[in-house]
Order: sequence, then structure tokens, then C-alpha cells
Amino acid sequence: MDDKKKINIELRPEIAKGAYSNLSIITHSPSDFVMDFIVMMPGTPKPEVISRIVMTPENAKRLLKALKDNISTYEANFGEIKERQGNPPVGSIPFSTGGGEA
Repeated sequence: MDDKKKINIELRPEIAKGAYSNLSIITHSPSDFVMDFIVMMPGTPKPEVISRIVMTPENAKRLLKALKDNISTYEANFGEIKERQGNPPVGSIPFSTGGGEA
């Protein structure tokens, strides 16, 4: 990548530590994908959305490709990621009557 195409990204310390999520729900409309990242812990009366990311359908598709590529690389290095029984599913529900499932 040449210098003209480099992006200088700032990562603030409060964001750099990250946030844990063990459940996500994805909704969409014709113009947006909304990804809610949730923490669901035993004994907690109500799971909490800890982060919401909104992006265009085009960028959501780019994210899907990036995740597929990274999971393939991870599995090539560390072995297959196995899904455990009993884990809550990743949700996908329509935004409104105008959207379909993702």
C-alpha cells in the first residue's frame, strides 16, 4: 500500500481496552445494518447492550468478508473453532416490516 492510500487511525485509550460481548443481535433496514453487542451473565436480571454499531449494507458486507477471511486464518493457525451446545444464538431480526432477515 503506498503512502497515498494509508489511513492514520486514532485509538483512544478508553476504546483500546475493548468491551466483552457474548451475544449479538443484528437488525437491518433498506439503508442500515444495526449490530447490538450484549453482555448476558448468569444472575443478571436484564442483559445489557454494551455497544451499538450502525453501518451501510455495503460496509456490512465488507465486514462479513473480513470476518470470514480472519476466521479462516485463525483456524489455519489454531484449529477449527467449535460451537458449543447451549450457547445463545446470534440473532438477526428485521428492523421493521420493510426488512428481511440478514
